[in-house]
Amino acid sequence: MEHNSTFPIKQNELDMLRDEASSYLKSVQWEQGQRAKNKDKDAKDESILLYLSRANNGSNTTVTSVSKTILSLKKRLLPDSIAIPKFLNETLYAVQEGITLGIWIKDNYYDASGLSTLNENKSALDTSGKREYESKMHTATAFMLFSTAYKILHDLKPHASDDLSVMKQKFAGIPEVSLLSPLKGISCCLFYFDKYLGHPEIIKSDKDVIDFTVVYFEALIDEIQLRKSALEYTETIEDRTYKLENSDFAVDGWNNVFSGTAKSIEFNKIQFEQIVGNKDAKHFARRLTERMLSYDFEEKKNPFQELGGFMPVFMGYGIPGTGKSMLIAAIATRLKEHSDNLDIPFLFHPMPDTLISTFQGGSAEKMVEWMKPMQDPTRLIFAPIDDAENNLQERTAQGVSAGVKEVIGVFLRYTEGAYAVNYGNSSIGLFTNLPEMLDKAVISRVQGRFKIDGARTEHDFLDQDYLWWNKLDKTMPDFVNMANPSDYKFLKDQGLAKSMGEILNSIEKPNEERVFEAYERAEKLHKTSEHLFYAGLYKEIQKIFPFFSSRDVRNIQSAISLRLTDFDLEKNWFENPEIYFKQKYQTKFDMLQELMKGNMKGLDFSEIRRQEVVRYLDNVATIADTDFKRKVDSRVNQLNIDLEAREQFGKLD
Repeated sequence: MEHNSTFPIKQNELDMLRDEASSYLKSVQWEQGQRAKNKDKDAKDESILLYLSRANNGSNTTVTSVSKTILSLKKRLLPDSIAIPKFLNETLYAVQEGITLGIWIKDNYYDASGLSTLNENKSALDTSGKREYESKMHTATAFMLFSTAYKILHDLKPHASDDLSVMKQKFAGIPEVSLLSPLKGISCCLFYFDKYLGHPEIIKSDKDVIDFTVVYFEALIDEIQLRKSALEYTETIEDRTYKLENSDFAVDGWNNVFSGTAKSIEFNKIQFEQIVGNKDAKHFARRLTERMLSYDFEEKKNPFQELGGFMPVFMGYGIPGTGKSMLIAAIATRLKEHSDNLDIPFLFHPMPDTLISTFQGGSAEKMVEWMKPMQDPTRLIFAPIDDAENNLQERTAQGVSAGVKEVIGVFLRYTEGAYAVNYGNSSIGLFTNLPEMLDKAVISRVQGRFKIDGARTEHDFLDQDYLWWNKLDKTMPDFVNMANPSDYKFLKDQGLAKSMGEILNSIEKPNEERVFEAYERAEKLHKTSEHLFYAGLYKEIQKIFPFFSSRDVRNIQSAISLRLTDFDLEKNWFENPEIYFKQKYQTKFDMLQELMKGNMKGLDFSEIRRQEVVRYLDNVATIADTDFKRKVDSRVNQLNIDLEAREQFGKLD
């Protein structure tokens, strides 16, 4: 659903509600319902549920105090500490902030949905008015609890343990959730939260307090999601986003695409200069980072997308051992350094190895979970898929698991189609040694592609060795007693290219035999500077490769657009972000258009078009052929082994 508007949640408005929130933490009253009291009869974990159901000591209503419980936890866990320990403090603060935000959201819903007016005239309502009043109260309570839990998770998830499975096993669920009124909702929720905190089995250390709080409020969100379909009058929740001032936190309807779920993965920091060769790949990676950093957080769009120079999906391919993993780390390093410098939230989000599940439907679920954060417009996201052929291999091949098919289905849905949202802040990179094994539909989603071919020249090999022995030289000078080249300064060739033109100036005609023949045939009918040349060429290519389609033509067009936007951002823009990065969207767009015009003056459109078409078609043919070649090679190899074995065997006689 398109959101019409974003509403700010102002800090000074929250300040006025904080006292009310802390009063709930000091004490709430709750009378347990019969069902919750009887839960212990068929409980999975008798002791904890029994404990929860007897929480009232026989009387009907109990007063509980979360802040008192936290203090007694401090005494039990850290008797010698004077101050409240960090984790307990963080938890208490996060829960208070969550409730404060929940109250603000509830007040806002009261006004937006007309519940305030109904509330003021409560005594005069007729039957249908009363029904509407009750129904809106339920929705207000649900949305308040949802927002409270969501904010608590946003604040605590980064501090919680990565693996919460042990805590989840101890946790026996929330016995009841009340949506009757905001007061009842918050009282019920805090009552059970408090009871769990007081149970000696649940909390064994101060870190457990954060872990448990995350597990509890995740469960609360799940409970509310289950009841969501029964709620009415939710339009004023679903048509807007509430954005917290000076923060990356936003409540966007019932969406739980939470910044908290995906945490950036650690990676080794690597500079481009440490990668030998790979000119094409390094150039591409550098352009990708500059383009992602141009994303505008206010407008939620990227000026490069409008200029046609952004790649939501790209592919790097090459033989094993040419530096794919190093390249992934180098892209992540560059993005992270610039993001830190510009104060931009960045998420490094590689696809986990454990994605393919043996359970029916399990892989699709995990893949959705992995793709979901890509729709989060509040940060830059780089999502590499290393060894992409494992999870995205050709679906029609023999023995491909159901899991792979599920993963590909989700990938296609999220990269193009109703689910595909690309704000211009995230990019998925497929890295593979075996592009020919990737599913054809997946390959057709790739808008930028480059070779990762490692060291290619004498200087490349010199530099690769230099990076190794230079370490020895530093620790023991004079140990490496060998002469340096006289006419080459080490690593000079490993810098970044100025433009694709530098790398591609050698492209004349296709290398691939069949593409070359098609090219020659098309050239007999039309000059390469005529539009008809390409129409003819594509028709010829389709005869050879029936799977070549208008999507390939679109990909060629986007490759040409990439060349038109193949210019450096000015160096001082990075040094003084105010000049460009911190400008309004329209200003950034105008500045880029100027650069683009300047860049295009030196370019020849028909020549660039020719180069990119040749490059793309060669690529299509290589990928189509390699599979066949590999099968032939392995067969030939086997025959050679058999032959040699026979000869050896003959000699033995």
